[in-house]
Amino acid sequence: MKISNEEKKKVLNILKKLYPKAKSELNFNTPFELLIATILSAQCTDVRVNKITKKLFKNYNEPKKFLSMKRKELEDIIRSCGFYKNKSKNILKTCEILVNEYDSKVPDTRKELIKLPGVGRKTANVVISNAFNKDAIAVDTHVFRVSNRIGLANSKNVEDTERDLMKNIPKIDWSDAHHWLIFHGRRVCKARKPKCEECPLTELCIFYKDNNS
Repeated sequence: MKISNEEKKKVLNILKKLYPKAKSELNFNTPFELLIATILSAQCTDVRVNKITKKLFKNYNEPKKFLSMKRKELEDIIRSCGFYKNKSKNILKTCEILVNEYDSKVPDTRKELIKLPGVGRKTANVVISNAFNKDAIAVDTHVFRVSNRIGLANSKNVEDTERDLMKNIPKIDWSDAHHWLIFHGRRVCKARKPKCEECPLTELCIFYKDNNS
């Protein structure tokens, strides 16, 4: 089952009205802080990451300052976000590259960002969208789930889902739509128990129709 182009427009309009002020829920002041916060957010909630970075960024908010830390020290600070050993290794290696190759500045292109340790396409898209105001759609678990349930995408992996969304959403709305889908996934279209009874998208949603026909 697929939804029509007209229905896709209706979905986007409803989401836009539902979440007019949707934005990243990670706290950051600079592109570098967002990069670090996004690396930490893998398999971790934004709420938890914000608690960690509130403490972390007080003393360490530049690549050189991170490199003044021993790895064990960083591990202890970020331990509660999960996968802390691997994240610590990637963060310190990334900081080293930023200092040596980019004059301590975060690059603003996806091509350069994904070369950094711990930075995949999703993280790169988050950074270029939120820190540099470039049009991009970062497909996390919420975006993947919600877009495929509704019918904005029809794919079984993250890469194809991103391509579907880029095709089905006007470029000017890519960054905003990314946040609309995340907000909807966190608040309504949850993984295990979606709140279909209070969702305004049920008449358009493939998932709802398939499970209530």
